[in-house]
Amino acid sequence: MHKYRLGLIGYPLGHSLSPILHHAALEVCQLYGEYRLYPIPPQEKNQLLELIVQLRNDKLDGLNITIPYKQQMLALVDILSSSAQAVGAINTIYRKDGILVGENTDAPGFWNDLQRLGWHEKKSSSQALIIGSGGSARAVTYVLAKNGWRVILAARHTNEAKKITSEIISAVSKSSGSIQVITLDANGLRSVPECDLIVNATPVGMIPDSDISPWPGGVPFPQNACVYDLVYNPTTTLLMRQGVQAGLRVTNGLGMLIEQAALAFTQWTGLVVNPELMRKAVETHLESEKA
Repeated sequence: MHKYRLGLIGYPLGHSLSPILHHAALEVCQLYGEYRLYPIPPQEKNQLLELIVQLRNDKLDGLNITIPYKQQMLALVDILSSSAQAVGAINTIYRKDGILVGENTDAPGFWNDLQRLGWHEKKSSSQALIIGSGGSARAVTYVLAKNGWRVILAARHTNEAKKITSEIISAVSKSSGSIQVITLDANGLRSVPECDLIVNATPVGMIPDSDISPWPGGVPFPQNACVYDLVYNPTTTLLMRQGVQAGLRVTNGLGMLIEQAALAFTQWTGLVVNPELMRKAVETHLESEKA
């Protein structure tokens, strides 16, 4: 019986729920295997090359990539899927006919969860505010623009955000949405007109810094927006609490995590797993931690 050897590269990884998700998927699909964490500090990048060698030599079957390596790993694979090329970041690597393929399941995973929530329906004026300029911001910006949304990127590093804008606009059709860049500070956010969706695509607010929010103090939220925080640990972030206090609908990033994991699992195994079964496993795990 083949043993699937899967894992996640990133740093830090102490609170990752990915092993729970993928072990549940392996069990549901009656596959033998394991999903390990590979926390690699930025100063130990040679370990990235070692894992790629293991993947090439059939000692590993697939890898997920998270912060801070979603863009750095682009150069270590042989080819990119069309979506990964458009996004400019990968979160999944799989082997096909001896070739390492870089894939981005974050973008469709985010969109799938928006559909689950019923937040995806675009009106003529639909506009989203995305906070961040890293790999997750790229994925969210790409899939929203591809589906016709107007996107405002709020970033501290506006040069990187402008780079995202030029690269993604060239990758989506001319009939798709638009992208503009503003500075992530109180002045920049005060200039934001009404929007339907606010997405935190930064790690700000993640454990152990759960008392921090990416939203500057004293700046009112746009009315009637939905707040989607990609952070999922803690399950209720300060940004989400601020959104609730403003009367907005909020969610964390657990849904996107589950949806992208299900898509990655299919790339590795060829089998389709119901995301709701993975969600149930994670919810059971989180409940047991509260007990």
